[in-house]
Amino acid sequence: MILNIAAYHFVPIDDADALVVRLREAAESGGLRGTVLVAEEGINLFLAGPDEAIDAFLAALRGDTRFAGIRVKASRSENVPFARLKVRRKREIIRFRQPQTTPEAERAPAVAPATLARWIERGADDDGRRLVLLDTRNREEVRHGTFEGALALPIDRFTDLPDALAAERESLADATVVSFCTGGIRCEKAALWMQANGFEHVWQLDGGILGYFEEVGGAGYEGACFVFDERIALDPALRPVAERG
Repeated sequence: MILNIAAYHFVPIDDADALVVRLREAAESGGLRGTVLVAEEGINLFLAGPDEAIDAFLAALRGDTRFAGIRVKASRSENVPFARLKVRRKREIIRFRQPQTTPEAERAPAVAPATLARWIERGADDDGRRLVLLDTRNREEVRHGTFEGALALPIDRFTDLPDALAAERESLADATVVSFCTGGIRCEKAALWMQANGFEHVWQLDGGILGYFEEVGGAGYEGACFVFDERIALDPALRPVAERG
């Protein structure tokens, strides 16, 4: 079985070009395939390969103190779901083009999967405030599955989110909003943007949908989670729904 990992980490990087070279060499030495994105705000990666090669890559990555605490989400597949390896420098590890959306002093407030599962069951947070789950993914991803009753905006790109949210401002005024996405990057940036633009009681789902599946399964979730590789989507047990190859 192939080990697949997904991870991101926001941290200032002043040697992005050199880091691209080092990470490409580390991934190539283990024959890994997938994508690694490096920006001045951090890194974002999806990689697949044998366990020992993944372990060696993560050991090399965590050997850099900036990434010692990176959280990794893992799943299995019969085949490597990537055609090749891509390691690239980008302006952002996920394009958003909005100021004040890179965690610097601290992250956006995060809710743990187990806590969110409890809130979903109650329909409210621990203070009794109405719960709204905000899907920050695009409509194609949402089509494969989302949390039951989630607010899914009609967007095709993450950069469309701010304009789409403007129409929801009044309806969210009395709610605790928990943003979510596949692995955590978009929902973290969305939560920071919402806080900076006057939305109150905003949280992000720590670890995104994949982290939720890993820790509590599919409680309150309908369908599968779209992933950006040849597996297409994963069910709450992190099994490919429609693996190719």
